[in-house]
Amino acid sequence: MARLKHLSPKTEKSYVHYIRDFILFHGKRHPREMGSPEVRDYLTHLAVAKQVAASTQNIALSAILFLYRDVLGLSPPQLEGVERARRPARLPTVFTREEI
Repeated sequence: MARLKHLSPKTEKSYVHYIRDFILFHGKRHPREMGSPEVRDYLTHLAVAKQVAASTQNIALSAILFLYRDVLGLSPPQLEGVERARRPARLPTVFTREEI
């Protein structure tokens, strides 16, 4: 299925990892038996317990959405109240007059 979507091999590998981790996190329950609360719990677990980067959490979310939409052919669960990983604020590098 992923080849039909023209996903890169690295993206496929990431999706497989996070889909598998999602299923194992919920005790090997089938995704059809799970909905919004389980997806929310998993994404919150990634952000809070594993302290993943915001981009990593977004990849996991994309993998789960891919699972529901493209693999199972189901509409994805509605996600509200998910604890999102925060992107660190980036301060610009400012040169002093001497550095210029």
